[in-house]
Amino acid sequence: MTTNKLFVIYGPSGSGQDSIIEGVAKDIPVERVITTTTRPMRPDETQKNPYWFVSKDHFEKAVSNHSFIEWAKTYNGEWYGVSHDEIERIASSGKIGIWKVDWQGAKSIRALFPAVPIIYITAPIENISKRLRKRDTATEAYFQERMEYIEDLLNRSDLVYDYKIENNDGGLEQAIGNVEEIIRKHDSESKAG
Repeated sequence: MTTNKLFVIYGPSGSGQDSIIEGVAKDIPVERVITTTTRPMRPDETQKNPYWFVSKDHFEKAVSNHSFIEWAKTYNGEWYGVSHDEIERIASSGKIGIWKVDWQGAKSIRALFPAVPIIYITAPIENISKRLRKRDTATEAYFQERMEYIEDLLNRSDLVYDYKIENNDGGLEQAIGNVEEIIRKHDSESKAG
């Protein structure tokens, strides 16, 4: 399995991971790793955009069959994982693979693929809160629960990453540029090596 063109991106909800990935995709040919999840599909989503949506039974069978490279149950009680087939699809695309995960996924990937660069996207808690308030239509109790999870994440001492990018308000273009610089640096090193 070739992982020399694979990059991991993670960070708290509201840090701008998806906006950064979309911005990078305008300048660099990238292919997103599509995660499989048991969470329900939202009205604006489709199969493969942004996830493979499956039942819990299907997910459990895939785990039993060792179909996933890594998987975890997250704060929302749903399961998320990436299959071996998905990583092979990315490798055969010839493009840069961007693998968006949560902090548990980043730790698993570091153990499995130590050479894969991990980029941690963060932002000040007040910016994250403001962004989540804008986009979330969930209840206040759910918002508070999510913010507690994010605050815990921001204060963790066991986060793994090679690069930390701050995505402050008004700084999205700078954050995109920083991620592109990291990708280009690693890509040219892998071609030279």
